[in-house]
Amino acid sequence: MAGSTYGTIFSITTWGESHGKALGVVIDGCPAGLPLSEEDIQIYLDRRKPGQTALSTPRKESDKVEILSGVFEGKTTGTPISLMIPNTSQKSSDYSQIASCYRPGHADYPFDAKYGFRDYRGGGRSSGRETAGRVAAGAVALKLLSRLGIFVCAYTESIGPISIDYGRFDESAILTTPACMPDAEASARAESYLRECQTAKDSAGGVIACRIKGLPAGIGEPVFEKLDASLAKAILSIGAVKAFEMGDGTLVSTKTGSENNDAFFMENGVVHKKTNHSGGTLGGISDGCDLFFKAHVKPTPSIFQPQETVNREGENITIQIRGRHDPVIVPRAVVVVQSMAALTVLDLMMLNMNARVEYLEEFYKRP
Repeated sequence: MAGSTYGTIFSITTWGESHGKALGVVIDGCPAGLPLSEEDIQIYLDRRKPGQTALSTPRKESDKVEILSGVFEGKTTGTPISLMIPNTSQKSSDYSQIASCYRPGHADYPFDAKYGFRDYRGGGRSSGRETAGRVAAGAVALKLLSRLGIFVCAYTESIGPISIDYGRFDESAILTTPACMPDAEASARAESYLRECQTAKDSAGGVIACRIKGLPAGIGEPVFEKLDASLAKAILSIGAVKAFEMGDGTLVSTKTGSENNDAFFMENGVVHKKTNHSGGTLGGISDGCDLFFKAHVKPTPSIFQPQETVNREGENITIQIRGRHDPVIVPRAVVVVQSMAALTVLDLMMLNMNARVEYLEEFYKRP
């Protein structure tokens, strides 16, 4: 299987299946000397792990990370960092009923069409559980970025018809509300809406927003490695994400040029923009403003209503899925979006080191 590696210099390879013995990630390209512990990584995995609130699957996984390589005496060594997260709460029998048929909304059919085989136990590699490895790697990228004064904040903007009020934006609430919303009132309404969905044996989707502060101008490449294009690939690689918007996103198609252009001005010798409709990129390169994008997440496809499908023999059948499933994916995906954004920005910053000859001269200058 190709396609399990992401990044050019700071690169990650995730491995493992939803119901295998373990899953994890190998990080290559992390500089030596970064203080790193399992606790640094665990705080992010705890935000993604299942079974914490009524808004997530009741599957209980501790998601305890183990550092297998690449760290010595509390610091990275510059060699590949291997991180493992054991699976401890698999119930593969929950999936025996769908071993020979295809669940609507899942990757079962195209996976079978591609490989002639699929791991029906929770979706195998196509399971959302694969993202645990991404989050573990993202924790390392986020720590590196923080040392450079760059911070990534992701949060739930909406669930179903319930949206946050930016006038009540409270960043601390992202880590305390079950919906991961920076608005406690909206989170309470979202929880009520999701209880209605659960009663109807249904699920909901939503929108995750992400803002990256402190990124200097000049990051990203002008052709195939555009910053916004790279972010789009990273975010759309998350299984449940079906749309990506940078800055004003689809609204730009309704505006005139005079409305959409961001005017520049000078202040204290630094170029600024009066607005940020572009979301912090121009020509695929960061412009010094906050990066801002949104990810649109589909409803959880595993619902408990009867659904029409087909089996591997080509027969039309009806199934009713059992097992343990999230009524909404969005809150647990917030930290996944944050992690993929961090991995993308860090890799492009490392690639940027060859943009000017003076960067090399400064780095390798003789004392």
